[in-house]
Formats: sequence, structure tokens, C-alpha cells
Amino acid sequence: MASIAARPYRFPIEGELEPRRTALVVIDMQGDFCGEHGLVHRWGFDIAAMCAPIAPLQRVFAACRAAGVTMIHTREGYARDLSDMSAMRLRRLRSSGIATGDEGPMGRHLVRGETCWDFIPELNPLPGEIVIDKPGYGAFHGTKLEDILQEKGLRQLVLAGVTTNCCVGSTLRDAEDRGFECLVLSDCCADPRPAQHEAAIAWLAGHGIFGTVADSRAFLAAL
Repeated sequence: MASIAARPYRFPIEGELEPRRTALVVIDMQGDFCGEHGLVHRWGFDIAAMCAPIAPLQRVFAACRAAGVTMIHTREGYARDLSDMSAMRLRRLRSSGIATGDEGPMGRHLVRGETCWDFIPELNPLPGEIVIDKPGYGAFHGTKLEDILQEKGLRQLVLAGVTTNCCVGSTLRDAEDRGFECLVLSDCCADPRPAQHEAAIAWLAGHGIFGTVADSRAFLAAL
């Protein structure tokens, strides 16, 4: 098994990619972010940018499942009464228009159990794969993710999903603080503003403070 020629340094930084010690962490590929009439779409964005990672992620899913990489899928979502969201965050979101908990064509946005909150059908988890329901941006916040990774001996994390500079970035920073080695798949992440996605990827690739960056083709070639 090879390592990956990532930017600004190879992944893993020492040794080779080990599928059995690696987790693919796919962040929030949900209807509210990537679906028609979801929250992002109702904010007025063209969701084509948010859907761009679907095709490369489908290829990554197939290869990771075949190689024995642990699949972890996260969903951002909140209780029906929004009691697990901070009042400050809710006020801020509501000040900009349509917000978490508001009613939409596919249910209440980002409320657990609603159609818009669930995974998009193109990237549904398979039975037995790990699903992390998170009440916030980072996948470690309010969840058992760190315990799961530690118990399974998973030290190499491959990150993908939406959005690049919010939930993916929050998870990446938290993972680095916890001692995990991280690779971000650039073409498997997105932001509704493509320029912000490109800027986030360029910053990560230029600094390497939190992890390293490659596209899915390089990852699949090594896998």
C-alpha cells in the first residue's frame, strides 16, 4: 500500500496508507445542504456546487468499502424544540432569514427525523456503517466520535463533505487537536460559494497546520 502525494506533505506523513487503520469521515451530505428545497437551496444558492462532490464520493465509497476502510457518516441535526442548539446561534441564524427549525417543503430544516435532515439517497450509509448525529458544526462536538475512533484504533482520517470551511473545517481542526492525522479530499468537499471552497483548500494546502490535501484520484490510486 502506497502513501499519497498530497499538499503540502504526503499522507500519511510517515509509513504507508493502512486501510484498516483509516476512516473515511463524510460530513453532512444531507438534503438540507445538497438537496432541492433544502436549507441551502432556500437561502438562494444554486446547489450545483454542493452536489459536485457526489460523483467522486460515490467512487470513493465503493473503493473504501472494498478495501476495508471504516465508513463514518455525519448528520447535523437538532431536537424538535431546538433545546440542543445555543440560543445565541439560533438568534444569529434567524437574523439572516430562513433558519434551523423553520418549516420547508421537506420538513423542518435540520430537525432530526425530518426528510430534509436525512442523507441524500446517492450517498446513503450501508447497514452497519457508523452514523454520527451531531448537534453542531464539528463532528466531535456532543458525540462519541473520538471514543469510536480510539476503540477501533483508527488514526488516519480522510475527510470529505460540506461545507469546506465550516463543518469540514471544524471537524478537521478538532481532529488535529486530538492527535489524528488528516487528509482532506479537495474534490469531495464543497461550499455554496465555490470561491470560498477554493480559498479554503488553497489555505489548507499552503499551510498544512491541520492536515494535508489531495484529490480523490490520488487517494484512490494509493488505495
